[in-house]
Amino acid sequence: MTELDTVLAGDSATGTDDTATRWSRREFIKRVIASGAVASAGLYIYGGLAGCARKGAVAGGVERLVSINVNGAVRRVDVLPQETLAMTLRYKLGLTGTKLGCDRSECGACTVLIDDVTHYSCSTLTHAVRARKVVTIEGLEGPNGELHPVQKAFVDELAPQCGFCTPGQVMSAVALLKRNPKPTREEARFALSGNLCRCGAYDNYLNAVMRAATEG
Repeated sequence: MTELDTVLAGDSATGTDDTATRWSRREFIKRVIASGAVASAGLYIYGGLAGCARKGAVAGGVERLVSINVNGAVRRVDVLPQETLAMTLRYKLGLTGTKLGCDRSECGACTVLIDDVTHYSCSTLTHAVRARKVVTIEGLEGPNGELHPVQKAFVDELAPQCGFCTPGQVMSAVALLKRNPKPTREEARFALSGNLCRCGAYDNYLNAVMRAATEG
């Protein structure tokens, strides 16, 4: 029988169950738990510090300080190995126009352009976009702060309702018009089909895309 078993058993074998025995069991268990927690914390802290002290890249590791071309500017940012582009844009670079909705590639609120192709940034790893060009809703602004033609058309057609999905809708529309400046309404519908609007303003968004195609 181990020491723990002996203490937990106490005097049960002899039929006694006094207060002193109960307190001794409790104290022993508390000390075992505390010592385990201290040991785990020590491994975490000192292991982490040891990792910081290593020279050079760790085998199989990922370089954390990377350069990303965002909205025409190269930005240096510290990126965790499994960090998504949405998290990097919003919380490292302060580009909060990119919205996080479902966080599972279903709603399209986080849509950005990567080399002029739409991507859900919530499911794109930041480390995967190196040497590629990322454009967010902030990158559509003109040199004097003017709205992009798609944004202007969205305003003129009163497309946004609550506005949460609007950045993703705009980015999808911009990508469509880059590759197809004169789409049909059905082509526009298909291009925006990956963006959910909880307000149900789909016709307004389609009207805006067609307006941007006509006026652009």
